[in-house]
Order: sequence, then structure tokens, then C-alpha cells
Amino acid sequence: MPIYEYQCQSCGHKLEALQKMSAAVLTDCPACSKSELKKIISAAGFRLKGSGWYETDFKSGSKKNLASNETHKSKSAAKKTNGKDSSCKK
Repeated sequence: MPIYEYQCQSCGHKLEALQKMSAAVLTDCPACSKSELKKIISAAGFRLKGSGWYETDFKSGSKKNLASNETHKSKSAAKKTNGKDSSCKK
């Protein structure tokens, strides 16, 4: 379940609430009891970092570098044709 941050527009009180995504938005401030709570935007709780996590996850052996193998194959094929399409006839 995500954690949402709220701030009261009346008294400025901030709070965090662990809620389901389908749960109703909180409106009543626990500090001043007014219906002035608003959701505030906050930073994500996780960050994806590192190089190639999407390419190497759940792959093993020669399958780990499929993207670089495809790039290498296409570059070598381009060198063989010298930039000309050998299948076209004039």
C-alpha cells in the first residue's frame, strides 16, 4: 500500500497515511478537526539506478547482452553492404 502525504490548509499540519489506492481521500485534520486536508505531492519511495538493470534481470549466459548483440549484428551487416541496398535492382 502506498503512503500518501497530506497537509491541512487551515493550520499547516502535515501527516502521512498508509492507504489503499482505492481508499477515499482524507479530509479531516487530526490537529484542528477542520475539513481542510489536501494531498501533497512527494518524492517516490524508491529509485531505479544502476546501469542495465532492465537488460540483465532474469537473463543468464549469452542472453544477458541481447541488445548489444543485435546492435553489433546490424553494424556488421551495414559494413558488408557499404551503405547500398544489394536487393534493389535498377
